Parts: sequence; C-alpha cells; structure tokens
Amino acid sequence: MAKKNKVINLFGNKNVIPNTTGISYSSLLDKFMAPFENDFSKDLYMEEIIEFATSAWNFGNMSLLFPKKEFEKTMALASADEDINYPLLKRMIAHKAKNFKEFTNFISDFELTEKNGEDILTVVTQSEENYLAEMMNSIDNQYENGDYDESYINRHAIVLKPLQPFVDWYINLYPNEEVPEFNESNIYLVNEEIDDLELWLKKKFDKFFMLELGDWHLNKKEWPQKRNYKMFKEWFHVEVSTMIYDLVKEPVSKSF
Repeated sequence: MAKKNKVINLFGNKNVIPNTTGISYSSLLDKFMAPFENDFSKDLYMEEIIEFATSAWNFGNMSLLFPKKEFEKTMALASADEDINYPLLKRMIAHKAKNFKEFTNFISDFELTEKNGEDILTVVTQSEENYLAEMMNSIDNQYENGDYDESYINRHAIVLKPLQPFVDWYINLYPNEEVPEFNESNIYLVNEEIDDLELWLKKKFDKFFMLELGDWHLNKKEWPQKRNYKMFKEWFHVEVSTMIYDLVKEPVSKSF
C-alpha cells in the first residue's frame, strides 16, 4: 500500500509536520527541487512545478533500474514533446540518480495545501515493485482494450534501395522485358541489442544481399558469386536507423 509521508513547507521553511512514521519523501522532494527553484518559469503554478519534479524523480529511479538503451528510448519520447523543458528534465534526473539514489520509492501522487499562509506539500509514494507492477498492468490493459499508443518499436532498421549496378544485373538477365522501376526501398527490422549496427552489417551483409537478389530472381546460379561488402555498398543505397516509431493505434500484424 502507498503511504502518506510527513508534510513540510516548500522552498525554505523546514518545519516538519508529523503525519506518519518512516522516510519523509515530501522533505526529500523539497530538497531535491531546491537547487532548481530559479530554473522554472515564473508563470508556472507551484502544482505544475511539483508535477515536473515528481516526473524527474521517477525518471531518475528508472534510470537506475532500466538498461541504458531502454531508458534512452524512453527519454527520446520526452525530448520530442515541445511542452517539456527537456534540458532541465535531464539535469534533474541526473541529480536524482546521483544524490538521492538510495531513496527508491516512486512518487505516485501529491497534494498541495495552505496553512498559515504557507504552501504545504503531502507526498504519496509506492515501492518500486508496486509502482512498476501498476505501470505494466496499465500498459497491458491498454492493449487488451485495443487502445494502442503511438510508441517506440524495439527494433533497429536497415533500409536498402537498389542502385544502378543492381539494375544492370537485372537487365542482363531479362533483356527483352520492360525495365521495372526500382524506386522503393526494402526495410529490414533487426535486433535492437546490436550496439554498432553498421559494424554488424559489415559481417552480415550477404544475408541482405541474397534477400534482395531473391526478390527479383530465384536462380541462385545467376546471382553474382563473388559478393563482398564493397560490392554490397555499390549495389545498394544503405540507411540504418536505431529509432523506429509506430504512429498507428492498431497492433502490428506479422505474417510468416
């Protein structure tokens, strides 16, 4: 169960009002926010500042729990939101991970009230286990209800478009046929755990070379036989991408 913690005044007044026993995450959040007080726009309400700070706190927890690549993908989504002060968010996340890493609870809710002219903050927290479990349940429910978010796909992509040497090879095989247009590119999704996609492709290029050749001509004896990476780059325009996003709110279908 999430528990309410002690309540304290924001930005300066450190008189703690007892509420429950245990770690005062409201006090911790106040200390966490203090170095960044002047970085927030003066037009923001205090509730907006606290909401931003709690997001930074929770992201800071995630940065210590998730693999680096997984966390970077999450942050990439935040960076694309024009309404988020991304540089400030990154600095606060780093501050949380460095200076408050032993406090692992996530902040799930807060309440800001006024007493004797002072803003009083109450914080509700959850253990990392409960918070992450609820987050996963929420994602599962979205999928069960068919409510698919526009989101990141956990694959890298290799994009290949035939160049003139490929076209010449095809024309030599089918000299009496009309030359088709080679305007479209094939996209191959591969494992996102590949650290250096271009280096990996230098070792695996022939698999993609054969897939492209087989797309146009099935007789392997008439494929170019001395294939190498230099030839691969001459025959195809190659692009690689490590960030793939799905902007459609339906599940991806996969045929075998």
